[in-house]
Amino acid sequence: MSGYFTEDTSVDAVNSRMGPDVSPRLAKVMAALVRHLHEFAKEVELTEQEWEIGIDFLTRTGGICSPERQEFILLSDTLGFSMLVDAINNRRPEGATENTVFGPFHVEGAPVRAMGDSISLDGKGEPCVYEGRVLDLDGRPIAGAKIDVWCDNEDGFYDVQQPDVQPKWNNRGVFLTGPDGRYSFVGIKPVSYPIPDDGPVGQMLAALGRHPFRPAHMHYLVTAPGFEKLVTHTFVGGDPYLDSDTVFGVKKSLIARFEAVEGSGTRWRSPFDFVLTPAGGN
Repeated sequence: MSGYFTEDTSVDAVNSRMGPDVSPRLAKVMAALVRHLHEFAKEVELTEQEWEIGIDFLTRTGGICSPERQEFILLSDTLGFSMLVDAINNRRPEGATENTVFGPFHVEGAPVRAMGDSISLDGKGEPCVYEGRVLDLDGRPIAGAKIDVWCDNEDGFYDVQQPDVQPKWNNRGVFLTGPDGRYSFVGIKPVSYPIPDDGPVGQMLAALGRHPFRPAHMHYLVTAPGFEKLVTHTFVGGDPYLDSDTVFGVKKSLIARFEAVEGSGTRWRSPFDFVLTPAGGN
């Protein structure tokens, strides 16, 4: 076909320029990207001024990125795109614990702690016992599962956000299950917190009338030989942001019980079992 560009033939004009030796996967992805991008512009009849605003937004988004801050991931998160990619790549059988977004605050090398130990190194916040089992789809305990956990402090900040305020490894730890598949540790009841909203993404949220808050949650990375990796949270039941998480990470099955414990120095208890999927599917 002719390579001349018109409004009606724009998609074919661009996609026909791809060479014959392009990777089939790259060709499929780029052809779809061009098609949807052009269809978007045609549907909304994008003005040149709006196009310039979009280019400026993307330029400023890239300009604020650093090794400590990834504004493009934040953009992906707040548009629900991160959760969509996660859902596509982590389809699980019924009964398996659901995945959710990894988040930017995981740190490799957190210390391995004994079952029942506390991960709260500053002693602040409302103490909570987290306990449960790691199971397979048939309800059998999984021995040797590695449970990597992390959460914010009572002020809504992770230790890496406040290296001069919080102790290193505050509210972090790794636990290894025994033959019974059980885990138990003491942390704090996490609090809801806003994502960084002082950049272009925050400005976008404000323009859309959206808040920047995430509901309170504990992060988990659960791995075991022979099973698929599980990246998930447990969310504090009753949190006011459960139905409006700014990164769309809440799933109903991940809302956990947080029970007040009477007559104890520990104020809360949160039981939750994790069910893993065999590697390669069920």
